[in-house]
Amino acid sequence: MQLETYISDLLYRYDCVTIPEFGAFLTNRVSAKVHDSTNSFYPPKKVLSFNEQLQNNDGLLASYIAEIEKIPYEVAVQKISKYVKSIKSYLVEGETLTFQNIGDLMLNSEDKIVFEPSYHINYLTDAFGLSQFVSPAVNREVYKETVETIEKAIPLTITPEKRKARPYLKYAAVAVIALTLGGFVASNYYVNKIETHNQIAQEEANEQLDSKVQEATFIIDNPLPAATLFVDKQTGKYHIVAGAYRVEENSNTKVEQLKALGYKARSIGANKYGLHEVVYESYESVDEAMKNLRQIRNNHNPDAWLLVRELN
Repeated sequence: MQLETYISDLLYRYDCVTIPEFGAFLTNRVSAKVHDSTNSFYPPKKVLSFNEQLQNNDGLLASYIAEIEKIPYEVAVQKISKYVKSIKSYLVEGETLTFQNIGDLMLNSEDKIVFEPSYHINYLTDAFGLSQFVSPAVNREVYKETVETIEKAIPLTITPEKRKARPYLKYAAVAVIALTLGGFVASNYYVNKIETHNQIAQEEANEQLDSKVQEATFIIDNPLPAATLFVDKQTGKYHIVAGAYRVEENSNTKVEQLKALGYKARSIGANKYGLHEVVYESYESVDEAMKNLRQIRNNHNPDAWLLVRELN
């Protein structure tokens, strides 16, 4: 009698199939799972177990055998009892019984039945046709509104240490190397830009001075005041960065906060990632920049970092 075949058929329909005077095979439904490290997807299934304590005849197995083999119910019960005596004798002799598509049975040192289920078959009919598969990891996009909300409280800073955790910054590093190699060619271009900017600022200062002189000329009673003009030149390629902000309004707020603390803060515009960078100050000398960077990190902002870039 192919008892394991009958038990296997019933496990598709029922959660418990009892072999009278021997034990019961039980199924427990398990939901679909995803293995995080391997990105493997496992469909829902029925997990098999064996309970030696459930030995009372519930009539399910005997009725099914009687129906399939076209024999009386009592004859089916007798055939099961005979089969049980046979498999118990094999277990006592230390052999391992293999129930096809179900699992292996054996006795341990305490003469208790140990069951090792078979994993190559799924008795959950709802999962018919589903199999294990591996899918590439999904990179989820962070919504801009969420980023802007968080950024109001916490500035988005990119430090050299944090760059290691961002794969796309590898390409930024390549871009920096390319810019460095091309710096010798472009240096004259940036110098001309800076000189042009300074010339425009000087012309604006001259216009303001002319205005003061004209006022003193045509209003005789008003003595000529001393004209003191301060021109903020864009010089120095070493910048101590306080933070980078996606929303320009946030960067302006940060500038005002730093100025209130006595820093010569300013916004140097948006970088290639669309983030508006705010700096504490710019320096001509790298030694001076590094000295002030250490002071700022120790006293104000441990995430401050040094940016080397000529400004247009």
